[in-house]
Amino acid sequence: MQNFPKCVTQNIDTIQGERYNPSMGTESKYFNNQTINKAQNGVNPDWEKKVIEYFKEKLKENNAPKWVPSLNEVPLHYLKPNSFVKFRCMIQDMFDPEFYMGVYETVNQNTKARILHFGKYRDVAECGPQQELDLNSPRTTTLERQTFYCVPVPGESTWVKEAYVNANQARVSPSTSYTPSRHKRSYEDDEDMDLQPNKQKDQHAGARQAGSIGGLQWCGEPKRLETEASTGQQLNSLNLSSPFDLNFPLPGEKGPACLVKVYEDWDCFKVNDVLELYGILSVDPVLSILNTDERDASALLDPMECTDTAEEQKVHSPPASLVPRIHVILAQKLQHINPLLPACLNKEESKTFVSSFMSELSPVRAELLGFLTHALLGDSLAAEYLILHLISTVYMRRDVLPLGKFTVNLSGCPRNSTFTEHLYRIIQHLVPASFRLQMTIENMNHLKFIPHKDYTANRLASGLLQLPNNTSLVIDETLLEQGQLDTPGVHNVTALSNLITWQKVDYDFSYHQMEFPCNINVFITSEGRSLLPADCQIHLQPQLIPPNMEEYMNSLLSAVLPSVLNKFRIYLTLLRFLDYSISDEITKAVEDDFVEMRKNDPQSITADDLHQLLVVARFLSLSAGQTTLSRERWLRAKQLESLRRTRLQEQKCVNGNEL
Repeated sequence: MQNFPKCVTQNIDTIQGERYNPSMGTESKYFNNQTINKAQNGVNPDWEKKVIEYFKEKLKENNAPKWVPSLNEVPLHYLKPNSFVKFRCMIQDMFDPEFYMGVYETVNQNTKARILHFGKYRDVAECGPQQELDLNSPRTTTLERQTFYCVPVPGESTWVKEAYVNANQARVSPSTSYTPSRHKRSYEDDEDMDLQPNKQKDQHAGARQAGSIGGLQWCGEPKRLETEASTGQQLNSLNLSSPFDLNFPLPGEKGPACLVKVYEDWDCFKVNDVLELYGILSVDPVLSILNTDERDASALLDPMECTDTAEEQKVHSPPASLVPRIHVILAQKLQHINPLLPACLNKEESKTFVSSFMSELSPVRAELLGFLTHALLGDSLAAEYLILHLISTVYMRRDVLPLGKFTVNLSGCPRNSTFTEHLYRIIQHLVPASFRLQMTIENMNHLKFIPHKDYTANRLASGLLQLPNNTSLVIDETLLEQGQLDTPGVHNVTALSNLITWQKVDYDFSYHQMEFPCNINVFITSEGRSLLPADCQIHLQPQLIPPNMEEYMNSLLSAVLPSVLNKFRIYLTLLRFLDYSISDEITKAVEDDFVEMRKNDPQSITADDLHQLLVVARFLSLSAGQTTLSRERWLRAKQLESLRRTRLQEQKCVNGNEL
């Protein structure tokens, strides 16, 4: 006899909710006795495929994804254990693969009846009353799964979070139907428990009083045992007296971190990928019990098996109430995290949305240009370049050279003013993810920019530059005062320069460095020319100086209708993914233009200048919704570059120094 995992059968109904006929999702319909009996001597993959196929099909119906509770929006204590959930996240770290009991057998102590169980999609093996786990059963099957440490998307904008919350139609309330040995606790309660271990022991006493460990039993209601075959590192004691470090890349981030268990195709994913996951939530209190009590944990183990350090155990096996587990059924990489667009723009069903929006692109661009012109104090040329920057993206790499990057340095920003802070607020309202780096001597010397490998805890310790693709990084250089950069400060400046120039971050693995390619839009605000490299410098020429900058920027934002603001957001995200090409005819015209300019004045334009012109022409065309370069756009790009260079030259003459 075999038992199909309850966590899966329970959630067939969970995803259906009131939107589907409950009879559609019964265990018997998809997993009949014949299928179960065929698995007597091992794991039958048929039921696993049917689980995945079932949920794939259900998620296509009637906006079903909107009815699935999300860990991004719903507090953990509102979700039932073993419920079907989703999570929008970034892979911050990848742990070593772990082994688990894919199939295990229990024996009834009275009747000696044997039951075969599947261990997939759960952390804890469940035994019924009077049952114990038979670790020596020849039918026990050990399988492998990969664990990712995932965090909410770093720098995700408030408007993105709010849009996902408003779109989610899942109805949840505090869970009261599941009270195994203690009541559910919030993050704050867990911190209190960690600081008062005696109080925690009292709450767990009922789960441990009958804790004789002969044959690795766990006496509870029902008895449970962690299913990982290599439980040594999982069960040893943890010192959680200090708040647990969730290892978020950016300061001030909120939301749950999760240990994500992936059962197939994990080679498709890599660190810093942004994913949308659908899976089974595991917050079993036993995980916390086993990981917080030294005496009980040590009683479960052979001391020779406890080879991991306390730090590593703390990181890899945190309390489930702080870092829940998700057993993944479906996972997909996200092209973007803009909730106003279809998740995958390449799909056939998304083409209608794209073509409809492209038909009204011209007025949207005109309105956005006017909006940014006001934000840049009346400077329409700077607004043009800001639009080109915001839609820029690395579209390919030629050897080590990232093509398509367009870092802009906005010089001429007023010093000791709140202008740069409020300009960043404007950008925050337009892009899905961003971060403002205040470039002070103190920050450069003390902040950790580069992720590094912590070999003691066996994890990747995050840094500020561990960001997902398409993040807008705004570097505020107007705050830089005179001072001395120490060694970490120099390393941080070098890391920023490498990010801008090569679109890569060299993660520190102590004995070597590992390159992680990225695609980060870097925008630098400065008083003079930036200390950092930039693809393009545009000097700000304000046409007005508002007496109250905060009031001016607030009124600018409030004057824009929410529907118009949403169009700006769609515009800036969508144009990043458009294809682009240059016809042979235009290529010949550009070459002739270059030769002609060089003939008149060999010093007037270099090969690098031509490359810059082509980049400007590319994003200028895309900003108008044109996927190929026209003669008109080429001439407009030359005009913009001429105006920008003339302005820089005029400023240089006024100040008598280089900008």
